[in-house]
Amino acid sequence: MGEYVVEVRNLHKIYPDGTVALRGVSLGFRRGEVHVVLGENGAGKTTLARIVYGEVRPSRGQVLVEGVPRVFRGPWEAIRAGISMVYQHFSLVHRFTVAENLFLYGHHIGLSRREVLERVEKLEAEYGLKIPLNRRVDELPAGLQQRIEIVKALLSEPKLLILDEPTSLISPLEAEALFKLVKRLKEDGVAIMYITHRLKEVPVVGDVVTVMRRGEVVKTIRVGEVDLNTLARLMVGGREIEEVKRPTQRVVVGERVLEVERLTVVREGRRVVDNVSFWVSRGEILGIAGVVGNGQEELVEAIFGLLKPSSGRIVFCGRDVTGLPPWERLRLGMAFLPSERRLALIQDMNLVENMALMLAVAGRTGLLVSWSRVEKLLREYVDRLGIVARSLTMPVKRLSGGNQQKLALARIMALKPRLLVAVDPTHGLDYASTMAVRRMLRQMADNGTSILLVSSDLDELLQLSDRLAVMYSGKIVSLKPTNKYTYEELGRLMGGYEGGMAS
Repeated sequence: MGEYVVEVRNLHKIYPDGTVALRGVSLGFRRGEVHVVLGENGAGKTTLARIVYGEVRPSRGQVLVEGVPRVFRGPWEAIRAGISMVYQHFSLVHRFTVAENLFLYGHHIGLSRREVLERVEKLEAEYGLKIPLNRRVDELPAGLQQRIEIVKALLSEPKLLILDEPTSLISPLEAEALFKLVKRLKEDGVAIMYITHRLKEVPVVGDVVTVMRRGEVVKTIRVGEVDLNTLARLMVGGREIEEVKRPTQRVVVGERVLEVERLTVVREGRRVVDNVSFWVSRGEILGIAGVVGNGQEELVEAIFGLLKPSSGRIVFCGRDVTGLPPWERLRLGMAFLPSERRLALIQDMNLVENMALMLAVAGRTGLLVSWSRVEKLLREYVDRLGIVARSLTMPVKRLSGGNQQKLALARIMALKPRLLVAVDPTHGLDYASTMAVRRMLRQMADNGTSILLVSSDLDELLQLSDRLAVMYSGKIVSLKPTNKYTYEELGRLMGGYEGGMAS
């Protein structure tokens, strides 16, 4: 395939707190090739990307651009050397127009406004992209915002484009458009470093795949020479990963634990949740699919009492809880697992203190906490869920992402709630931790807990949900048993299309 455009040799990275992120990593990126980087949470993928992009300096080792060793003092030097990066979480200025964002970026890389517009026009013509220059970024859907991020990165005409988890915030239809764009960029000779945790994307988009584990390269191989099961095993080492066993489609009957009736939430004068109604039965997992920003976040916040609805009712176990604060809903048996682990746990507290706090807020302890009882309960869940912790008195922030999520779920499971509202419960987790958390959710439902599951991972929703609702522009546009959907239908609904036409 030719020489490497960018190559890393023997990269090591040790952070000031002693964390070893990279151990002798060597690999290269060729022109016209998509190089997928896979690995568990904490494997070192992001650190590798940040070093290549000039954000982080290695403790040892080299970054070479076209064979020449380079030491970048920051991303702008990397950009000028021909390396661009599109982050998982977009870095656009939301209150600026698209043109203003592109002009701002162009200014930093030495382009005049005229040159920016000329390059945008060229990119539109070459790749069939439509760029709404006069629209404000906060008015655009996630897929279009990502397109702007990619166009912004391409303004510098990079030799290497780094894409970090590029499908995590977009719909299946938008992902298909992204894959086509990546293919076109590859055909035009751009080298692409593609970071993803989604195994199914590897054969769709990749030419070469590198698996990383614990800061080291486990294997680099041509995509056509390896199957997904082998990649999964390489990611997790010698551990056996038990798949989530979902029963055949169940008929949802019985007690309605949660009923949402004509719920509307208005934020900044806009109906972000618009006349939504649904119910969840005992032991059911009701999934909610949708591209980020279509009202899912506001819906779950209103259900748990974090956001006041403008109209409608929320009935929990036969009681109208619309006006109750979150802590009262928790005491009644409603639990909430937010998408951000820093909100689910107190990072500076230790494991025992985090468990004790949850029990106290839920009214499960008296004025005096029995620390021995809390520790005994916690140890039971640590053993049961396989939480890896050096000590129960270590700060939570020292746990890996997967173990933090298991701890957050352990605190909820200890309460034995009637309803769990969970948002992106496996986001950012490695393969093994993802499977463990999904098994825990399935087990909770099988034991009678109702679960309202909001996830940006469509595969997760299809794997776990008994019924599935799709939200678009604040409304539920479809709700039926999960096995009644096709993947293509879900893609159209999530993208706001019906029969291929925009709704």
